[in-house]
Amino acid sequence: MGVPLTAIGPFDFVRDLGIYVDSDLVMRSHVKRTVTRCFAALRQLRQIRRSVPPATFQSLVVALVLSRLDYGNAVLVGLPAYLVRRLQSVLNAAARLIYRMRSADHITDALACLHWLRVPQRIKHKVAVLTYKVLHGSAPRYLGPLVAVAGLPGRRTLRSGGTNGLMVPPVRRSTVGDRAFTVAGPPVWNTLPEEITTSQTLSTFRQQLKT
Repeated sequence: MGVPLTAIGPFDFVRDLGIYVDSDLVMRSHVKRTVTRCFAALRQLRQIRRSVPPATFQSLVVALVLSRLDYGNAVLVGLPAYLVRRLQSVLNAAARLIYRMRSADHITDALACLHWLRVPQRIKHKVAVLTYKVLHGSAPRYLGPLVAVAGLPGRRTLRSGGTNGLMVPPVRRSTVGDRAFTVAGPPVWNTLPEEITTSQTLSTFRQQLKT
């Protein structure tokens, strides 16, 4: 006796490696869940703030909130502004919790004291680091063919002398295509100063990039 067939309808989103991808690739579901979980962690941390030293508390915020905020954020390139603001609200709330600030207090100085990049810069930072890894052969192999050095047909990776710009493939704007790594990565890389792109080690590159 055969197994009856069950109709399967379309889903609004799917989950892959902890990242929620919407059917329209806007990433609303991922942002919603990230923000919800981060604020839940912040509420729990607020309860123990007076019980731990400030340095320890800051480390807990970074480990339990910022790590979740940054997870997989390379896929958030080109995120709509209203979703960026939702993620930024998490970062602002975390800084205010550390410094015991009111919600009406300006956040710029607090973020600077913590050496925290804002959400758009955090996304670009992740994309730049991923591009560096691709060019130096430390990223997954399937990403190698996605990056090409400008003016060097057929050359896909840059092993030495990272001064050459990267090719930006033509793509119709205002589409999800311009959010793909092969399109979004090269512009980020091409805006970096030569003293950063020619960094000899990944740790040096990360440090100079953030500075």
